Amino acid sequence: MGVTEKFNKIGSTMYETSEYHKKTCTKQIDTSLGNMLLYGAGSDLIKSELGAYGEKVLGSSSSYVQNNIGRYISNPQYYFQVNEDYAKNKLKVILFPFLHKGHWMRAGDMVGGEFSFKPPIYDINAPDLYIPMMAFGTYLVLAGYFLGITTKFSPEALGVQFTTGLLCWLLQILLLEAILHSLGSGEVPLLDIVAYSGYIFVNASIILLCRIIWDYAFYFATIFECFCMGVFLIKTMKRILTGEVRSFEKHSTKRNYLLLLMALSQIPLLFWLGNVGVGAK
Repeated sequence: MGVTEKFNKIGSTMYETSEYHKKTCTKQIDTSLGNMLLYGAGSDLIKSELGAYGEKVLGSSSSYVQNNIGRYISNPQYYFQVNEDYAKNKLKVILFPFLHKGHWMRAGDMVGGEFSFKPPIYDINAPDLYIPMMAFGTYLVLAGYFLGITTKFSPEALGVQFTTGLLCWLLQILLLEAILHSLGSGEVPLLDIVAYSGYIFVNASIILLCRIIWDYAFYFATIFECFCMGVFLIKTMKRILTGEVRSFEKHSTKRNYLLLLMALSQIPLLFWLGNVGVGAK
């Protein structure tokens, strides 16, 4: 074989090898590019689908939480929209509910196409948190004064009365919630129940004031205030059941027994609140 033929054969072999590598590299590049495009498209599709699903889930969860918070908690500022006239009239209703000549239903209004109750400043039957908190503070001051005049005052004794007051408030809340859940749907805002339960400190303050003035008036004042608080709560609970819940227990016997139990429960609660200084040294 000549030199020329050898060079031609070597050149042909190099050409075929380069063509093979070229085709192989091109195929690999095409495959890699296809995989990148497919992965990118799939990744974007997955991200968009997950984003839409997440937005749907979070949006529905957010609306669910907002609706339930609005239903059971409501706006705290609503309960402090009071004035002097409201406070005077509300105290009369709490202390002498049998003399209340007006209706017990709450006043409502349409705001932005939705029904809402008027705030306390415009409705004597609306619940508020101003009077319960002020009454609770007054109760503690009177309890401290009574402990002082009976030479039983100490920070620990006043702390016991503070704890007693909170426990009575909590028991009253649980009692009203249990009755509403037994007779109705229980969709009354929680702060409404907290307000209605806290009115007991108005009666407890009157009991302590009578006891400071004349110790023997304790029992008479307690029985009278238990009667007043019982009437107030019965009127309020009847209004809630008939006008503020979607459904309620229509069996009158069960309803009357539970409302009577609620009224009678005010006797041990108010005796407990009024019995200041028991066990204190």
